Amino acid sequence: MSEHTDDLGNVVVLPSEVRRVVSIVPSLTESIAVTHEHLLVGATDWCTHPAQLDVTRVRGTKNPDLDVVGALDPDVVIANAEENRSVDLDALRARGIAVWTTSPTTVAESLVSLERMLSAITGESPQWLWQAREVWSTPYAGKRRRAVVPIWRRPWMALGRDTFAGDLLSRIGIDNVFAESGERYPLFDPDALPGYDIAVLPDEPYAFTPDDGPEAFTRPAKCVSGRHLTWYGPSLVEARELLSRQLG
Repeated sequence: MSEHTDDLGNVVVLPSEVRRVVSIVPSLTESIAVTHEHLLVGATDWCTHPAQLDVTRVRGTKNPDLDVVGALDPDVVIANAEENRSVDLDALRARGIAVWTTSPTTVAESLVSLERMLSAITGESPQWLWQAREVWSTPYAGKRRRAVVPIWRRPWMALGRDTFAGDLLSRIGIDNVFAESGERYPLFDPDALPGYDIAVLPDEPYAFTPDDGPEAFTRPAKCVSGRHLTWYGPSLVEARELLSRQLG
């Protein structure tokens, strides 16, 4: 057994060789699967990448079936402080299950977080992580634009302060108009926005499409890949190029 520390400073005790992992965060599921897929024994219904992943499903990120998770006898459950409820994570710990919690709010933090987690669980730092670090190592030097980034409608909600997606966008020249908001996901009125150049509409968590969302804004609106905007994992390797093109 060995002791490790997760993003929240929690001590996580792992066996010398981790063999069974349950992930209740889609991006972390993809991170483990692309690195060592054989370790995954359970994932949420929302864990859609890689598409061929064949593991036991444990319901959603906000309502995991704790009995199913326990029956899978995992060496560790990997979770996220924002994506998952603390009451569920505490309940898993009460069952004697190790829980590793991530909590990055920037691209830089996500790369450190992923290396810490993957090194502890898989024993290595994968090639895709080094590629992602290289992709994001060059500062953006072009023209900057101001954006509103909705994540929901009915009611309208947007990215606010201290979000991973907001930091990622800033690194490709897109500045969030709500970055100084008192809330991480403030409500807003599309007809009463601060000055902005573009509306960035991801296809998750709300599935914005060219026919559902852009019509609400007076400035140009672009639909983008929610996975590449909000997931931290292997998608970071292609996210910079893809989102820059989608927002071009």
